[in-house]
Amino acid sequence: MIHNIKAPTPGESIAEVQIANWLVKNGEYVAKDAEIAEIDSDKATLTVNAEASGIITLLVAVGETVRIGSFIARIDSDAAAPVGIPFSEKKEINPDQIVSLPIKKDAISGKVQEEPDVKITPLARKMMEEKHLTGREVLEQLGHTRITRQDVVNASAGNAAAQPVIQPALPEISRETERKKLSTLRLKLSERLVKVKNETAMLTTFNEVNMSNIMALKKQFNDSFKEKYGVGIGFMSFFTKAVSIALAKFPQVNAMIDGDELVFHKYADIGIAVSAPKGLVVPVIRNAETLSLAQIEIRIKELAGKARENKITLDEMAGGTFTITNGGVFGSMMSTPILNPPQSAILGMHNIIERPVAVNGQVVIAPMMYVALSYDHRVIDGRESVSFLVMVKELLENPVKMLFEGSDPLKVLLGI
Repeated sequence: MIHNIKAPTPGESIAEVQIANWLVKNGEYVAKDAEIAEIDSDKATLTVNAEASGIITLLVAVGETVRIGSFIARIDSDAAAPVGIPFSEKKEINPDQIVSLPIKKDAISGKVQEEPDVKITPLARKMMEEKHLTGREVLEQLGHTRITRQDVVNASAGNAAAQPVIQPALPEISRETERKKLSTLRLKLSERLVKVKNETAMLTTFNEVNMSNIMALKKQFNDSFKEKYGVGIGFMSFFTKAVSIALAKFPQVNAMIDGDELVFHKYADIGIAVSAPKGLVVPVIRNAETLSLAQIEIRIKELAGKARENKITLDEMAGGTFTITNGGVFGSMMSTPILNPPQSAILGMHNIIERPVAVNGQVVIAPMMYVALSYDHRVIDGRESVSFLVMVKELLENPVKMLFEGSDPLKVLLGI
């Protein structure tokens, strides 16, 4: 029986997908429910599974764009499973590689055969066969164990000057180029980023955060925290909590334009930018303002893991009222993050560097991080953006304030 495999739909409003990668080979026997292909849409990467066991025939090439519901492969379930090694397990040998084989000279044919500890380039091997030389004969005049074309020439001519001259192997130089078709996800991302630059009044404000207290807290409690919750204490959970508190104090930063209206959100759905194999994705932590640090940390670990395995769903990336991106994990000291539309603001974290700073009139070395808030000036004024970032800074430098929604703990205790 022939089973036709159709291009699945990743979600509503998507009419086409791109074949990102075939996970099987044409004519290979596949098992039912095995993953056979990866497809890209403008929102996510999904996998396609075999509907039955049998021999598969691929109908669409990698990189080709097809409409939802069209046939991309067919499986003949009447075909018997092959005996022995599957086709996908066979390996090909690259003849251009430098081989490391023992060589010796055949007494009858004069061809080079095996002897120990000799590396021979393909061209040198061919010349040795032509001149009826063994690796040992060449090595007697050399001080190294990688035989090149010139070594064979010197050995065959009995060139005494070639003795123990050790030359480092020259690096291989390539001038090759490679072209790859952009994935649907990358094309959509490019389109969105250009649109943001052209259609928003984007501006960035900067500040710096002394991370001493958070790092001390992390050092003191990380082991017990991990023992209780199964995850360690990360910086992203502190930033997410601080942002959710600051958004409640500055609702303009949590707003977005919809036509000729301004929509204010009374909740904080925080998007966390994650670098996935197919590109940048932004899973969303819903109602972050109601979650504890442990709950946020667990949710971040779950979503980031799914994103890196290309298993994140569209629902888990939909929406979001504010985004946090961390370029510091790649070593970035400072940057101006680009808005994630239709949101009006995004916070950029960066790497932590020990620098001399003034603390209580004294110069001390402290772990400092630059933070950047990019915002749409059509929605957020300078006063709100700067005040919001200052509040995030204060909450991070004094994490105890997060327990009191940004208020001074002593004032709360005194009731003033």
